[in-house]
Amino acid sequence: MTTLFISDLHLDENRPDITQAFYEFLDQRALNADELYILGDFFEVWIGDDEDSSFAAQVRKHLRKLTDNGTELFLMGGNRDFLLGKNFAESIGATLLEDPTVIDLYGERVLLMHGDSLCTLDTEYMAFRAQARSEQFQQDLLSQPLEQRRALAKQLREQSKNMNSLKAEDIMDVTADEVVKAMDDAQVQVMIHGHTHRPAYHPVELAYEERGERIVLGDWDTDLWWIEACPETALSLNKQAIEPATNGTEQPSDA
Repeated sequence: MTTLFISDLHLDENRPDITQAFYEFLDQRALNADELYILGDFFEVWIGDDEDSSFAAQVRKHLRKLTDNGTELFLMGGNRDFLLGKNFAESIGATLLEDPTVIDLYGERVLLMHGDSLCTLDTEYMAFRAQARSEQFQQDLLSQPLEQRRALAKQLREQSKNMNSLKAEDIMDVTADEVVKAMDDAQVQVMIHGHTHRPAYHPVELAYEERGERIVLGDWDTDLWWIEACPETALSLNKQAIEPATNGTEQPSDA
């Protein structure tokens, strides 16, 4: 029995090396796992479940192959793909998760999050996050034509890059008190999240228990990162170098 966790792939047709690494991860690891959890920022940007690009279609096809093979797939939206919805999840046979979600992992309660809600010192982003997750904001956005949404997504992404370049590093990391609060509120000793692109194990001093652990997933850029869990063994954080893409990655055959 094996459960896998990944996040922050930022899949984009302009990064075929990451796309190829993901497809190989599915075939070589996830197809043999019982469960795969994707904890946000799966896509670099997601403009809605009506996304009709060939790139999105290929990703759907590979994920559907995974779930048809018997691996349970769980999907959580992040700050880049907060518009991921039930239609996309149903099309690939996945379960859409709320952020945060507590799961039973081989008898232990584990808190899963994307991680952006923990970065409370970044008040500017937290204000945008609250707006972006409002039902009215999302309805207004999804009512616009696809091309208009694509243009807006590109504009917002450039603005975000420019703003982040001016922020102190600690502002974009999690707030320690918020981590403790989230874990105490959920009554867990283990938290898994992504978002910060700072993969590591972190001990956490909790109020209701003496000690907990926060495990941070890395982003897929030069390396792919995953957490592997098996019964009666410790959670392991793993990485593997991402190789250059071979021809045909963006448009693989149906064979």
